[in-house]
Amino acid sequence: MIQALTGRALRRTSVIGLVASVAAMLVLAVAGSASANEFSVFSDCPTANPEAFDCIHSLTTGGEVKVGNTAVPIKNVITLQGAIRNPFSGNAELIPAKDGNTLSKTPQTVPGGLLGIIAPVGWPTWLQELFNNFINEGVTGVTATTELVGKAEVHLFSFIGGNGTGVALPVRVKLNNAFLGSGCYVGSASHPIQLNLTTGTTAPPPPNTPITGSPGTLSENAEQNILFDTGFKLVENAFSAPGASGCGGFLLELLIDPAVNLKLGLPSAAGHNTAVLTGEQAITTAENVRLHP
Repeated sequence: MIQALTGRALRRTSVIGLVASVAAMLVLAVAGSASANEFSVFSDCPTANPEAFDCIHSLTTGGEVKVGNTAVPIKNVITLQGAIRNPFSGNAELIPAKDGNTLSKTPQTVPGGLLGIIAPVGWPTWLQELFNNFINEGVTGVTATTELVGKAEVHLFSFIGGNGTGVALPVRVKLNNAFLGSGCYVGSASHPIQLNLTTGTTAPPPPNTPITGSPGTLSENAEQNILFDTGFKLVENAFSAPGASGCGGFLLELLIDPAVNLKLGLPSAAGHNTAVLTGEQAITTAENVRLHP
């Protein structure tokens, strides 16, 4: 697959030509004898959907997301999976995974947790004491979990070519801590954090400056019917982030939300936030997955 892909790439210098070669090789490799185990990562690919063209299983294994004045390193693997429509259809919406787990809800530790938050002096004395005692003596650890709240998009041409948005994710971030309650979020379905990630170079507003990603390195399995992409780097530093809401529950959120926002530096305008995601992924045709249940 890769040798044929390289030959095509030498004859076609356009991004469309390169992606067409990838798609063609995946289609031609349907009848390989690969072990069914190699296709197990595609078990949630919605192959019953007639629009499913390719199946994708993408792992973010590293990187960092900085929102406001808080940077959260990615230590736990985040999975993005589903089906890509025909890349020539013009529809980049990712068909969701069969079980709905298109973007895994993987908690990441927020460095420092709630340490440093002090109850505002305007609060009632009893609440100041309760809050400060909890922070000083209780569990202060916080995790941040990114949740998909809209339709993900995979722009295959742009991802491989390193030009424009490669992956688009409308998300919210859930802050998890006993004191913050179960409904503390940054972003929402109606006002998501919109990540337009690229493997190319960004063009953010100041004070951020351009950063550059990478499409990674392509390889294939022995039967040439699974395409692997290792070492990709997706970047985005032009997005904005709203303030936190729902922290502390219905009765306390009007008091807790401002304290959390002060600690995290929210809301945060475009040009003050950065996402860098590194990882690996596998792609094959939906037909290959049907043949290797």
